[in-house]
Amino acid sequence: MADVNDRVRIAEMEASDCPDAIARHLLDNGVVIVRGVIAAETLDRFNDEIDDHLARHDPAQRSYMNPTIAAFYGAQTRHMAGLSGKSAVFRSEILCHPLLVAMCERVLRPNCATYQLNFADVMDRGAGAEMQILHRDDGIWPYLPRLGFPLEFASMIALGPFTSEMGATRIVPGSHIWPADRQPLAEEIVVAALNPGDAVFYLGSTLHAGGANISNARRRGMHLSYCLGWLRTEDNNYLTAPIDLVRSLPRDQQAMLGYALHDGIAANGGFLGAVDWRDPLDLMAEGLL
Repeated sequence: MADVNDRVRIAEMEASDCPDAIARHLLDNGVVIVRGVIAAETLDRFNDEIDDHLARHDPAQRSYMNPTIAAFYGAQTRHMAGLSGKSAVFRSEILCHPLLVAMCERVLRPNCATYQLNFADVMDRGAGAEMQILHRDDGIWPYLPRLGFPLEFASMIALGPFTSEMGATRIVPGSHIWPADRQPLAEEIVVAALNPGDAVFYLGSTLHAGGANISNARRRGMHLSYCLGWLRTEDNNYLTAPIDLVRSLPRDQQAMLGYALHDGIAANGGFLGAVDWRDPLDLMAEGLL
């Protein structure tokens, strides 16, 4: 398996760079590395908050919905999903992070009235974790034809070091526009090595996989993705965060969790997610929901 080579590279940018430029690299190449997305102080508090949960997790006792998903994550992965209901740092400082929202505006907004959190989970992969199969995250919507625009903006955020030996994400630049059946050559697969707080941004249609962890250290990362507001999400965000908690959140966080009305009237369409012909966000603000 090839690492970064002379022929295929992933563009690297800083979180302080112009969001338009970051989005342009992402849309053109299907992937971009962004340095310093999560500040060190926020990262420390988030890791402290989830340490106990992961320490109590025994992968051997973890059950998934079917054997395919169990094999995909593997027996060496400590897994924490449903972050919106479990982490105050995630809700307040990561869920609606300005750069992530800026990417949603540029990547998703042209094809939806609202966008929403699709999935947020932490994968803490131990020594011996095998390489995942190369896949596209937007494969979770298999009944949709190729529509010619992104369904999903995704990211892998390093919560600790991400080196090739530790199983850093393998990704295939340009594969977001390939035919569905094209397989990459070894030299087309690039390792996204990251420092803590860095992220690799990619489209849901970009081929990628978690690498094999051949080190003696654990590789901790957070998958965080957003999708068009008219799609069903991978994580059931209505259940991962209790409604009493959702009522207490700011409006932008409620919207990102999928409670906003998807109002397509201006695009000569209809609306989705109404309650009694009202926007649920307005009803919660008025104490009626």
